Amino acid sequence: MDFSFGDEDDAFRSEVREWLKAHLVGDFTAGATPHRRWEQELGTAGWIGIGWHADGFGNRRATLTQQVVWAEEYARSRAPARVGHIGENLLAPTLIAYGSEEQQQRFLPAVARGEELWCQGYSEPGAGSDLAAVRTTAEKDGDSHRVTGQKIWTSLAQDADWCFVLARTEQGSRRHHGLSFLLVPMDQPGRIDVRPIRQMSGTAEFNEVFFDGAHAEGVVGGEGNGWQVAMGLLALERGVSTLVQQIGFAQELEEVVREAVTTGAASGDPVLRDRLVRQWAELRTMRWNALRTLGSTRDPGAPSVAKLLWGGWHQRLGELSMQVRGAGAAVGPYDWSPANPYELDAQQRQFLFSRADTIYGGSDEIQRNIIAERVLGLPREPR
Repeated sequence: MDFSFGDEDDAFRSEVREWLKAHLVGDFTAGATPHRRWEQELGTAGWIGIGWHADGFGNRRATLTQQVVWAEEYARSRAPARVGHIGENLLAPTLIAYGSEEQQQRFLPAVARGEELWCQGYSEPGAGSDLAAVRTTAEKDGDSHRVTGQKIWTSLAQDADWCFVLARTEQGSRRHHGLSFLLVPMDQPGRIDVRPIRQMSGTAEFNEVFFDGAHAEGVVGGEGNGWQVAMGLLALERGVSTLVQQIGFAQELEEVVREAVTTGAASGDPVLRDRLVRQWAELRTMRWNALRTLGSTRDPGAPSVAKLLWGGWHQRLGELSMQVRGAGAAVGPYDWSPANPYELDAQQRQFLFSRADTIYGGSDEIQRNIIAERVLGLPREPR
């Protein structure tokens, strides 16, 4: 199997490197805090939406291999983390597949310009991996709906302009039936309350979101078809983004290996050396698997296999990084101060955050059920 890139891809890689080098300056230096102005910088140059199966919205078009090149070079440059990726990689392809022309014209140009940020209103208390247990409701209000309920683990809700919400629009409906995919503006004081969730890593990327009769401004795919739209969107969460993730994983692994060599932790411990080599080999395997399945719609188990692979791998890397550091891993950085008593370095945060890798985005148990039922044809688990 050939995993190489062609001459056009190499030329595109040079273009990407030059653009990133020229623009990662000032407030946009490598590793800078992500913010909206960087999204607008990307949008002005047409770099948002290069993987959309549509153009004319202010985005460039790129082949699948060029999308991989862009993703890899972006990660290698350590450019700021994206705050617009939910709108670009989840909402936009969903609108292209299921939305009306009016919805596409209204929302896609704003996403492509980096002007409007989105969050995802799926998970609820009691409806995380079991998404069909959604209880948030939306009642008809003229040509629109009023949304009432609670969502949780909502990334970027504190900064988002819009939220796409999976809600129950048919009273008394159960499971996959009677759900709709709604577009809800977040600027509704008194109707929407966003509460950050502080994690044991000390950060608060996730939020609880409470809707109290919030106004929705559209239904994607038709009322009652929310489950089909939601499942179509979830299939988009894997793909090129998995390769971007792996570049970040490689950088984290390099830091662990460097520390193991510098401190001499690996030289006297053959078991530790074996674990480091295994991490490297498994990461290469994940890359080949991602490239093999990229763009394939015929393998219903591919997204679940990818999630199982990287979730466990990243969790083991966090454990390995702490083993390399030994007892020092439990000590905070030297610039500790009473004003900031809970400060962690990057490896400590990665270790703590990685405990959730096998849960969020669909737990390992759910992924194994999908593989068993949809790929291997085993009997469904009793409900």
